[in-house]
Amino acid sequence: MSEINESAEQRPVEPPTITIRRPFFRRKKASPFAHPDAPKIDYKDVKLLQRFISESGKIVPRRITAVTAKEQRALALAIKRARVLALLPFVAR
Repeated sequence: MSEINESAEQRPVEPPTITIRRPFFRRKKASPFAHPDAPKIDYKDVKLLQRFISESGKIVPRRITAVTAKEQRALALAIKRARVLALLPFVAR
């Protein structure tokens, strides 16, 4: 019986190996206004502003459009100005 205890003590105990898998890697989106030849945010550029409005007429959040906080504020202001001037709809039917 003492032989069994001695052999158990001599064996090194290895912890189980656990591989940590990273969740799905998502590449950081680049801002559409980041490159030098990007269009300027202007309330008269309806075609550009429509890209940042959902089908129901809501302003799309920046986590989806990948614009910076400063650009998102400028976009929101331009969209709101275009709505007041009836260039963009407030809501879609």
